[in-house]
Amino acid sequence: MATQIIEKEHLKDYLEHFNNVAPTELTEIEVAGLALGDQIAAKWTLLSGISYDPKNDVIVVDLDNGSLQHSIQKPVEFIVQEEDDGIRSFQIKCSDDHLHIINFRQPEALPPAT
Repeated sequence: MATQIIEKEHLKDYLEHFNNVAPTELTEIEVAGLALGDQIAAKWTLLSGISYDPKNDVIVVDLDNGSLQHSIQKPVEFIVQEEDDGIRSFQIKCSDDHLHIINFRQPEALPPAT
């Protein structure tokens, strides 16, 4: 497994590229912090897109064709976990010291028609 840190000045371009090349992904979002504990914000929902707005310093994850959004205010660290078959997760620490873990997996293939 390879780990890559994306610097904030490259985050907008990186996420735009990710949206253009990533296959259809199911997404689970986990948020962890001392005050929060460990919570699931979204459980294996279809990813619509992920973006970074440098003006407002926020990452927005759009899920289920925009019907669900998860925002990460003031990200301070963005780590990509990659395996041979693609990106497995983004680990994003925000200024509130919460860790947002965005896990990816491809949907199960349908069995062949009989």
